[in-house]
Amino acid sequence: MNLRGSSSIPKMAEEISKSELRSSAAATSTPSSSTTAKSRWSWPSVLRWIPTSTNHIIAAEKRLLSIIKTPYVQEQVNIGSSPPGSKIRWFRSSSDEPRFINTVTFDSKEDSPTLIMVHGYGASQGFFFRNFDALASRFRVIAIDQLGCGGSSRPDFTCKSTEETEAWFIDSFEEWRKAKNLSNFILLGHSLGGYVAAKYALKHPEHVQHLILVGPAGFSAQSDAKSEWITKFRATWKGAILNHLWESNFTPQKIIRYTCLFLSVFILSLALN
Repeated sequence: MNLRGSSSIPKMAEEISKSELRSSAAATSTPSSSTTAKSRWSWPSVLRWIPTSTNHIIAAEKRLLSIIKTPYVQEQVNIGSSPPGSKIRWFRSSSDEPRFINTVTFDSKEDSPTLIMVHGYGASQGFFFRNFDALASRFRVIAIDQLGCGGSSRPDFTCKSTEETEAWFIDSFEEWRKAKNLSNFILLGHSLGGYVAAKYALKHPEHVQHLILVGPAGFSAQSDAKSEWITKFRATWKGAILNHLWESNFTPQKIIRYTCLFLSVFILSLALN
C-alpha cells in the first residue's frame, strides 16, 4: 500500500483542474451556482482562503475525489446531539446542534469485506485518495473524517486529560458505527488514526475483525537516548512553554489560521519545489 506523496504534482493538478471545469460547466445552469461563484471570486486571490469553513473543506475533498475512478457516496452521518454541558465529552459545546461525521463509501463487489480507514492528525479521509481505487477492487471501503477534522462537525474541544481526549475520538467513532450499523469490519488507522483504531479495538473488540496500523502514533521506535533527551527537554523552560502551549490547544493548525493571508503563497512554493 502506497501512502507516500507523489512527485507528479503538476499532473495531479491538471487532472483536478479538468474535473473542476467539467463540474463548473454543469453547475452554471443553476442560478445559485452562478451567485456562489461570483461572490467567491470577487475577493483578491490572497484573501480567498477562509481559516475555518467546513463547506469549503468538503468542496476541496470533492475536487480531490473527482479524479477517483470508483463511484462513491459522500454523506454526513448524524451521531446525535445533547444539550450544552453534557457529561458526554464530545458533546460539550456552546450549542446543542447535532454532530456529524463526514463519510465516503466506495462501490464494491457484493459480499466484499468492509474496510474502514481512519486518517491521522491534521488530515482527512482525502489523505488516502491514491489508495481508494486499488482497495475498492477488493474491499467495501469506507473512509471518514474524524470528529473535529475535515468535513466533520467541530464541537468545542474541552478535553483536559489523555483519557478524555481518547474518549472524544473513540466514543464518537462508536456512535458513528452504530448509526451506520456496521460490525465485523477491518479497521485501518494511520498515524493518530492508528492510535485511535488500536484504542477502539481494545474497547470494542467484538466489532473489529482485523486491525491494520500504518505508521501509528504511540508506538515509538525511538532509541532510549532520544527518549531521554525529550524527557530532559520537557524539564527546561523552553520545553515547559511548548508543553503549556500544546496543552492549551495551541496547535500548528492555529498558527496556519493566524497566518492565512500567506497560505496561498506557502502552498504554491511547496508545489513548485
